[in-house]
Amino acid sequence: MPIPVIPGDLVPHQSEQEHWLKAEVARLCQLEHHRFPGSQPVSFSQRDLEKLEKQDFWVCEKSDGIRVLCLISTDLRSEAQNIYLIDRHNEYRQLSGLFFPHHENPRKPLRNSIIDGELVIDVDPRTKTESMRYLAFDCLVVDDQNVMSRPLDKRYGRLKEWLHKPYDKMIRDHPHMANAQPFEIKVKEMSLSYHVEDVFSLIPNLKHGNDGLVYTCVTTPYTPATDPNIIKWKPPSENSIDFKLILRFPPLVTHPDQPDFHAKPVFVLHAWNGERGRSAVYDLYDELHVTDEEWEKMKVTGEQYDDRIVEVHWDPNQSCWRLMRFRDDKPNGNHRSTVEKIIQSIAEGVEKEVLRSRSNAIRNAWKARHGQPQPPSAHPPPSRGPPNHQGPPPLPPTVGRPVPAAEFRYGPLQQSQWSKVSGPATIAGMKR
Repeated sequence: MPIPVIPGDLVPHQSEQEHWLKAEVARLCQLEHHRFPGSQPVSFSQRDLEKLEKQDFWVCEKSDGIRVLCLISTDLRSEAQNIYLIDRHNEYRQLSGLFFPHHENPRKPLRNSIIDGELVIDVDPRTKTESMRYLAFDCLVVDDQNVMSRPLDKRYGRLKEWLHKPYDKMIRDHPHMANAQPFEIKVKEMSLSYHVEDVFSLIPNLKHGNDGLVYTCVTTPYTPATDPNIIKWKPPSENSIDFKLILRFPPLVTHPDQPDFHAKPVFVLHAWNGERGRSAVYDLYDELHVTDEEWEKMKVTGEQYDDRIVEVHWDPNQSCWRLMRFRDDKPNGNHRSTVEKIIQSIAEGVEKEVLRSRSNAIRNAWKARHGQPQPPSAHPPPSRGPPNHQGPPPLPPTVGRPVPAAEFRYGPLQQSQWSKVSGPATIAGMKR
């Protein structure tokens, strides 16, 4: 499925407008920094099965698109409303053609709001027509009210009732306005965590790509940066990591101090290790496996491969990392700590059938918390009694599953004599 290009006019970097917007977002979110305020999920592991039994979670499909926040900035004096998209680079793009009416008086504009969602490309299965849609799933601020401290069900209710419902009515009452919209706006459907089978059944009918599931705790607040109460699930074989890819060419036989750009390079994966000043720090982690045939095809494309963020997955059959796609929408690869957690998730991954088999236990525990009657045919809730009490079905063993080592295989990155900055920009028809 295609990945969308974020629409809108880029707000110039370091401009007064960008500084004002970042300060305004920080004020609305009550944050002391100007970084991207969106939350980030953690990867699913076996221990999270118990977490789903102990706490209330909602689950939805994880769309394969581009994560963006939508900022609605309204001047109450002039009633002028400006709309911006904020990506994970913390870059702002101003949109035209969008208007959000107030939920109490549709003739008035909705006041300052920040919505969390994902841009996707939906493809009509019959006509193959592509349509961009914004799937909203959470909110930080609605109508000048910060709702980050409220639980998910309250935030989701505000999202639907205060933002999407009046907007949707406006589009239905004035269908000509839809033509000016840069994309269609929908609210992503959520299900109770034990209805995961319903979500699985919907995925084959999606018009956009899918990247697994997302579980979000109902009772916890919206948390900027990494939030352990938002858990992304995918089959262990499909877990992926974002690295920076660097091409290192071998030396010429005749001139060992010069790189041989006609030879097949070593495809090195670097893990992000945070910032030092204004520079991103990367450590050498491992190598990407590229066959000779794949290398020949890469050269023919003329595309740049060096110095880009790539998404890779672990091939347990060949015990190596394999390229999935470029992630130009991300400013950096995964942080070293995240890499280790994802690798642990691969090692302790939960297959789809295990997730399904625990649905009854998750449902019974949920109903017991809320004092609801349980069907007599259901499995009993997780054991809280003596060790010999019957509990949920045991987890399948992971022994024997080939997984990558969780520790770094190399030390800190050293300066290479075959640096990417050496030599011409294009060699053998391929951009470096």
